[in-house]
Amino acid sequence: MIRSPAARHPFWQDPLFYAALLAGLLCWLALYFVQHPLIQWGWPLREPWQFLLPVLLYPVVEEIVFRGLIQELVHDYMSQQSLGPVSIANLLTSFLFAGMHFIYHAPLWAALVFFPSLVFGFFKDRTGRLTAPILLHVFYNAGFLWLFTTPG
Repeated sequence: MIRSPAARHPFWQDPLFYAALLAGLLCWLALYFVQHPLIQWGWPLREPWQFLLPVLLYPVVEEIVFRGLIQELVHDYMSQQSLGPVSIANLLTSFLFAGMHFIYHAPLWAALVFFPSLVFGFFKDRTGRLTAPILLHVFYNAGFLWLFTTPG
């Protein structure tokens, strides 16, 4: 595992965790100004299952599979090789993660999933646990779905 000194401290004491949360907010703001979506603020209350499954269930399952299993296996195979702060295992797992999103999403959105995946993998490497990646994934999905999705 590639672990920094921050791995000795809980993720909630890591300033980079809060920077990752802020990055999500800034991405939503930028997307808002680019897309100008008609936001239906109350739709998650009207369609709770269409909101809760991709916000709570999918991130947990995806993080267990991609960061907990695949990234760990690639780490074991590739040792601790990295490109700066990003491990090769994270990079390869993120390509696979984004690739899997092409099944259900438009090509641009699927490709853009690569970047948050790098963030999730970074925190898996940094902490050695899945808690921070799962929480970030839930947060990112919740904001994106709430603001940019209309149930149909």
